[in-house]
Amino acid sequence: MSAMSSNWDRRTILRAAAGLSAAGALTACGGNNGRSGGSSSGTNLTQYFHAYGEAGTEQAIKKYAKAYDKANVTTQWITSADFESKLFATLLTKNAPDVFEFHPQLQMVTSGQVADLSDIVNPVKDDFNPADIKSHTVDGKVYGVRMIDDPQFFFYRKSMLEAAKVEVPTTLDELAEAAEKLTTNKVKGLYMGNDLHNVIDTMIWSANADHLNEKNEIAYHTPGVIEGIKKMRKLFTSGNLLLGAPTESWDPSSLNQGLCAIQFCGMWAMPGIQAALGDDWGVFPFPKTIDSGKESVYNGGWSMFVNAKSENVEAAKEYVKWLWIDQKEYQEDWATSYGFHIPPRTSLAATATKLKSGNAAEGVRLFNEFGHFDNIAWTQAMRTALEDVFANAVRKDMDPEAALDKADEAVNRELKKLFG
Repeated sequence: MSAMSSNWDRRTILRAAAGLSAAGALTACGGNNGRSGGSSSGTNLTQYFHAYGEAGTEQAIKKYAKAYDKANVTTQWITSADFESKLFATLLTKNAPDVFEFHPQLQMVTSGQVADLSDIVNPVKDDFNPADIKSHTVDGKVYGVRMIDDPQFFFYRKSMLEAAKVEVPTTLDELAEAAEKLTTNKVKGLYMGNDLHNVIDTMIWSANADHLNEKNEIAYHTPGVIEGIKKMRKLFTSGNLLLGAPTESWDPSSLNQGLCAIQFCGMWAMPGIQAALGDDWGVFPFPKTIDSGKESVYNGGWSMFVNAKSENVEAAKEYVKWLWIDQKEYQEDWATSYGFHIPPRTSLAATATKLKSGNAAEGVRLFNEFGHFDNIAWTQAMRTALEDVFANAVRKDMDPEAALDKADEAVNRELKKLFG
């Protein structure tokens, strides 16, 4: 689901903060879920969510919580743009939530911040997307429950491509050529976010590379990635990219309002795009960075975690099990009623009627064929190192090899902290 309606980077909030070293308390930004009486157990639980942009999401989460009768569940709906830093600061205080949504991070496991949820996940493990299980598993233990899978790809205006006689691109070179042909004095050919950070991962995967290999060593520093960075630099300076857009690329407004012909965004935006454009749109994966590469789709998403330092760990685990494992009706509602997302439960994904036709079905196909999931060992500090590569080599024309060498130093420092 998209982030709240403000101009900040949704991709940042999909990742963890650099570590758990922040300090200070979080001012409550949400509200009580409306429960006034005590539950049968008298247990009070607090859950943290970031403010999604889709209408009805806050009400839905509070409705689910209110239906739970074994504890009083209070929802804090965090509207701050720096949700992750506020969350991790609060986890170090007595005001820490019992349950919170976030993205799997090895640091949370090694620091003892999140509880082992294997006992509630293992009985239904085979009904989850195996990649979701893998991305939450450390040493055979599962540390989170995936709520939604959020594939991200390019959306395009069919009529604009047809008018310009442009085919759907399958390579990064073709994407650049399409952007040039589609650019007019009123419309930019392509929008990939104001800082281009949203496409770093897919550019790497489409170059037939990865962030880390199976030995947790650097795998992104390849000739193909260097070539991709050079192509991104050429695109950035071409005048065919939409830069300085009113909203970040998680919001489809730039495509809907005709500011661009092609936009990188997420599956969550599909209902809004359909409402604005009718059938005048389609989707395609990030094209091959190099000829020997392969098209790719980034799969974001959100997961529920239990604070291992909570005074009510078992009660919190029971609530997470009830909502995100037992209550399939709520899980499907959350995945398909407020923007489109793919349920991580394979049984739900197979029966979700809203995802069975049109561009939604195509999005599911692209997810299944080209999808990539985050590596739990890839930390925010490592991510920042690659964002710096784009800042220096793509936006400032630094030599890509030198920029990657600098990133290698930062990433290797982080890997040493994690693995010695």
